[in-house]
Amino acid sequence: MTEPLRIAVVGHTNAGKTSLLRTLTRNVDFGEVSDRPGTTRHAEAIDLRLAGATAVRFIDTPGLEDSVALLEYLNTLQADTRPARVRAFLQGPEAREVFEQEAKVLRALLEQADAAMYVVDTREPVLPKHRAELEILTWCARPVMPVLNFVRAPGSRHAEWQRALLEANLHAQVQFDAVAPFVGAERTLYGDLATLLPARRAQLGEIVDALALEAADRQQAAARVVAEALVDVAAMRRSIDADEFADPLRQKAFVRAFQDDVRRHARRAVDDLLAVYAFRPGDAELETIPELAGRWEDDLFNPEALVEAGKKLGLGAVIGAGLGAVADVALAGLSLGAATTLGATLGGAISGGWRPLWRKLENRLNGVQELTAEDAVLALLAEHLAGLARALEQRGHAAMGRLRYTGEGQGVEGDVRLEDVIGALAPARGHPDWERGEPGLGAKWLGREAGGEDRRELVQALARQLRPLLTIETSPE
Repeated sequence: MTEPLRIAVVGHTNAGKTSLLRTLTRNVDFGEVSDRPGTTRHAEAIDLRLAGATAVRFIDTPGLEDSVALLEYLNTLQADTRPARVRAFLQGPEAREVFEQEAKVLRALLEQADAAMYVVDTREPVLPKHRAELEILTWCARPVMPVLNFVRAPGSRHAEWQRALLEANLHAQVQFDAVAPFVGAERTLYGDLATLLPARRAQLGEIVDALALEAADRQQAAARVVAEALVDVAAMRRSIDADEFADPLRQKAFVRAFQDDVRRHARRAVDDLLAVYAFRPGDAELETIPELAGRWEDDLFNPEALVEAGKKLGLGAVIGAGLGAVADVALAGLSLGAATTLGATLGGAISGGWRPLWRKLENRLNGVQELTAEDAVLALLAEHLAGLARALEQRGHAAMGRLRYTGEGQGVEGDVRLEDVIGALAPARGHPDWERGEPGLGAKWLGREAGGEDRRELVQALARQLRPLLTIETSPE
């Protein structure tokens, strides 16, 4: 069995070492992330596991605190080589006293690691203490890979840091943002490590391949989550007696209850997406999207938003308030919007067999009204959930606070046609039994089977259609 790669993660105090490790291992609970300096006080190991085995063992180290004084002290020691001076320091009393934190870092690098990742907070200017750190690390005779962190932050000095690292003869360096990682930066990091560890090149190549497979699996799982939610909402059908529906107060309560059930389906999809991307429940909520100011779920039923979604579907401005009060009678005087909704509903019923259509006609004879979600609601739900999945793919596992998804890049991209996605949901329109369980039941809801093999096949086909919506084609410059 191949021994795991051992990497010491080193750097100045509060440079983001623990944050980087949370993101690289997708572990939101590792260590403590804080704006306070010196949060990590001891070396601690964490494994990156791929295909059930440990591929990389990272050692999170305390921050280097007084590198200038330590470098001066190392220069006073008598030894044949620089690594020998470091070892002499580690055996002396200063390693247990004034330079205790620095000794923990150097001991981890010398005794436990194949290489080091030197994490740089690019928001900081290049100071003498940083140059001293770089020199001390090179004395340990281990390959050092600089990782430029927080390069997306306002005021980042990454160009200044790149020059300083080149001057220190560190030419292999990676831009990485532990809070908002570049897509592909993780694989680039391991690929560049191969230039520093040629004996481990094949092993690092396997790690890159395994990470690519995991990313593809996450995307596939996320697309399925979105597909499941869309099928649930498309299949939703709620009935009410016509006399009750004629009562404005009862009608309003009926419509509100329907909307609340749609929202519960959306919330469940959010929770499932957080699980797919290894975040905690509550790490992101769609209603916290800033530009919607706490009204994301209501936006599913906002007439203006529905009009825009309808235009994408080729429906022009003929969109109602997001809910069709579907009175299934071709004999009644229907508006164009209602007729459009009716046609889509009957089409779904016919495609699903005669029983749903017969039930609808029977309901009409008995004076029953039905509510279903319009296509524009499904379009908005698809766009928002796909956008959230893309944002989670680019979110670091050390990010503090809830996701602040700006909506940039939201919408349908590439060759995906929104009308094709919504059109594929037509079979669900005629199958109210395809809506999973009772919304709002949490874990009990997850285990509820609905729809059988036909539903599963639709979800799988729809997920394949949705995957391009979740694809991100960006990389560090």
